[in-house]
Amino acid sequence: MSDRPILILGGTAEASKLATLLVAQGRRVISSLAGRTRDPAKLEGEVRTGGFGGARGLTGYIARENVSLLIDATHPFATQISDNALVAVASTQVPFVRLERPAWHPKPGDRWTSVASLEEAVAAIPTRARVLLALGRQHIASFSRRGDVHFVVRMIDPPETPLDLVDFELELSRPGKVEDETAFLTKKRLTLIVCRNSGGSASYTKIKAARDLGLPVIMIDRPHRPGTHTLIDIESVSQFVDEILGSLRART
Repeated sequence: MSDRPILILGGTAEASKLATLLVAQGRRVISSLAGRTRDPAKLEGEVRTGGFGGARGLTGYIARENVSLLIDATHPFATQISDNALVAVASTQVPFVRLERPAWHPKPGDRWTSVASLEEAVAAIPTRARVLLALGRQHIASFSRRGDVHFVVRMIDPPETPLDLVDFELELSRPGKVEDETAFLTKKRLTLIVCRNSGGSASYTKIKAARDLGLPVIMIDRPHRPGTHTLIDIESVSQFVDEILGSLRART
């Protein structure tokens, strides 16, 4: 195992699987988590939790830890840490790759309304709708002005402060199988889903359930990101790590 660590900016299922694979290969891995989930799943390798203090803090951390390679495997909507990563890479010249799962695309039977922002999603909800808000707790406040809508807010952890919504109920759970999601949507008499185009399989089950039930979905598109070296699966990133670290060893 090299003393120089690979730093993974994580918090996604893909980041966890990548850390497991790299540690099994004998790599030293540090996974960085934002700390928003109170009881995250156990990760292989070393783990740090909390912010770095912006791009400057991340740059300093990379230098202090003598990081050999930076992997941005954060959520597709986690734009701030991804922007900080690009600044830090430019400053340190450390090798870099982004692991980003492909976006979802509508299939026959889907009833999507694509919007570019939370504000557009708020405006697109019809009056008297019963809406599943499948969003992180930091994205709920925008919907507070829709007192004419009943919201079912699903979260993994309870909110630290009361939700600023007029008519809502809170559901503390993770997405289940398609049949579980179908039963949940039916039981709650939901007429609409609002979610972000996160991609991946873990939270796609609600989209499949909505398609089967004929429910409309307001889909918030991914933010436009600067062009960077991006790979879409763990295997490709693992191969990239082999190539980069092999090249670094050849120089020493």
